[in-house]
Amino acid sequence: MVFKKVAVLMMRCLGISKQPTLPAPPAETAESSSIDVEICGSKGIRLSDGRFLAYTERGVPMNKSNYTVIVVHGFGSSKEMNFMASQDFLEELKICLLLFDRAGYGESDPNPKRSLKSEASDIEELADKLQLGSKFFVLGVSLGCYPVWGCLRRTPNRLAGVALVVPYINYKWPSLPSDLTKDDYRKGLSHWAVFVASHAPRLLYWWLTQKLFPSSTVLDRNPAFFSQKDIEVLKITPGYQLLSQNKVRDRTVFDSLRRDFVVAFGKWDFDPLELCNPYPQRESAVHIWQGHEDKVVPVQLQRHVSGKLPWIRYHEVPDGGHLLVYDSDVCEAILRSLVLGEDPPQMYRPQC
Repeated sequence: MVFKKVAVLMMRCLGISKQPTLPAPPAETAESSSIDVEICGSKGIRLSDGRFLAYTERGVPMNKSNYTVIVVHGFGSSKEMNFMASQDFLEELKICLLLFDRAGYGESDPNPKRSLKSEASDIEELADKLQLGSKFFVLGVSLGCYPVWGCLRRTPNRLAGVALVVPYINYKWPSLPSDLTKDDYRKGLSHWAVFVASHAPRLLYWWLTQKLFPSSTVLDRNPAFFSQKDIEVLKITPGYQLLSQNKVRDRTVFDSLRRDFVVAFGKWDFDPLELCNPYPQRESAVHIWQGHEDKVVPVQLQRHVSGKLPWIRYHEVPDGGHLLVYDSDVCEAILRSLVLGEDPPQMYRPQC
C-alpha cells in the first residue's frame, strides 16, 4: 500500500490536467504530409521520424496573431490543459497559444526513444513545420519545463522568449547544494521512483493496476501535498484524477508515462545551473514563475536556481501553490512579461 501511494504521489504532483488517452496509430496514406495532417479530427504534423504530433490553437488564430506561444504541458497532462488567460485578453494582445500533445500523450504517437534531445527537437520541428519563423516563444509548465531546458541548452538562438512556470527540480542536477536537499523527502522519493520505474517496470505496473487493495485517496486535497489555494482549485476542477487504473492499464500509456518520468528525473547530459547567459545582449528573456506556497517544488530551491542564473527573471506569487495556471491574473501577467517584456506587478517580486 505504501509503495502504491508513493508512486501515485510522485506522478500526481507533476500533472495538472486530464489523464491522456492514446488512439490507435494512424495508417500512413499517400495524402499524408508533414504539415497540417488531420487524424480523427485532430490537427497535427508528421515529424521527421514519422511520428504524429497533435496540436491545438487557442486565442487568436495562428495566421492572424502577433505572437504565437508554444505551451509545453506537464506530466499526465495534454494539449487540453488549463491555462486561464481569458479569450478577451488573448484577442487584445493578438496572442495564439499553440498547445501540443507531447510524445505518447493525448493524440500524439509515443516515442520509445524519448530523451532530453528528442523533446527539445519536437518543439523545434513543430515551430518549423508550422512556419513560426526563425524565433518563437515557449512556455513550459511543471514537468513540461524539462523540454524547455533542453531548448535553452541546444537551440537558444531560436527562442524569442521563455517562461518556466512552476518548473520542477531534478535532484540529480550536480550543482544543487546538499544543505538545501539533504532533508527534502522529495529527493529520496524521486531517486527511489526512478530506480523502480527503470529497473522494475513490471512491478510498478502491477502495483498501479492491481485490485487487491483499493486505490488510495489519501493524497486528494491533502494539505501535506497541496497549498490551500491549490486545494480550492481542486474543489472546483472536475476530473482532476491524473492516474486512473483504467488508463494506466493500457501498457502504451503506462510506458509513455514511465519514460517521461525517467527522462525528467534521471541523469541529464548537462547541468542547467551551469548554463551561460544565452542572451548577453538581452535579445531574449527567460522567466521563472514560482508559487511561494508550492508544496511540490520548494520555493527555497527555486530561489537558488534563479540565484545561480542571474540572467533569469524570477517572479514569485505570494499565495500561489503549484497550480498557478488556474489563476487568470497570474496567467495574463506571465504572457505580458513574456511577449511584451513588461515588468510584472510589484506583488510578484520575491519577499525575503
